[in-house]
Amino acid sequence: MAHCVSKEAEDILDKEFPVLDKGFIRLVDYLGSDERIVQSARVSYGEGTKSYREDAGLIDYLLRNRHTSPFEQVVLTFHIKMPIFIARQWVRHRTARLNEISGRYSVMKDDFYVPDAQDISPQSSDNKQARETVPFEKQKAEQIRAAFIDGQKTAYNEYKSLIDSGLAREIARINLPLSLYTEIYWQIDLHNLFHFLELRLGAHAQKEIRLYAQALLDIAKKVAPRACASFEKHITGSVTFSKTEVLEIKKLIAASNQKCSLEGREKEIFESKIT
Repeated sequence: MAHCVSKEAEDILDKEFPVLDKGFIRLVDYLGSDERIVQSARVSYGEGTKSYREDAGLIDYLLRNRHTSPFEQVVLTFHIKMPIFIARQWVRHRTARLNEISGRYSVMKDDFYVPDAQDISPQSSDNKQARETVPFEKQKAEQIRAAFIDGQKTAYNEYKSLIDSGLAREIARINLPLSLYTEIYWQIDLHNLFHFLELRLGAHAQKEIRLYAQALLDIAKKVAPRACASFEKHITGSVTFSKTEVLEIKKLIAASNQKCSLEGREKEIFESKIT
């Protein structure tokens, strides 16, 4: 089995893709590509890769039918800079390996996330964990942005003062806010990346993490474009139904077919009468 190389992925290795005001994602390394998915799926048949169309069709079949293990053969390693409040959502996905910068060993940088005015909105009236889609008017939004910046400056100046006074770094960091940027190395296989993206690209995910998820997908397309195309076709571009909903849909289809049959029969009778 040959080593898989994607020219498109090679071209973006270590390139920073900006996210938010100071964040980024970099593809550090990758193992495998679309070809590795195909090779893995066909190993039991002893067959090599076939035509582009056949390979794409196989990948599409595997993803559509949730045959996930071949996608685990592709592994991506990212360097990500994100606000801590995003990182806390990120680590809920426990199917990856990560290492985060430590405030016990290093003095944290003066890097904080400040949302754009267009992203500063009131609390949603019908969703306890979300914001309204319409932001505050510009003057109020700018006042809130200024309050964020002032609070962040105060917190960081106090942090630095405590560091300079000789306090241990692991204690001095305690009062730093969730808007502080952190950095991680994150390694995940393609199957579990798709699961992450399915959730974090969803409309219910917080906007900031959706932006990171979109950047991840854009990068993954350079490594495994056919697999990502199938993911967008069958996962992000699809809906699922419960058993009850499927039964109701079947009833509607049956009723519609019966109506069409009756209308067709009525048409036949009418035509027979006028001829």
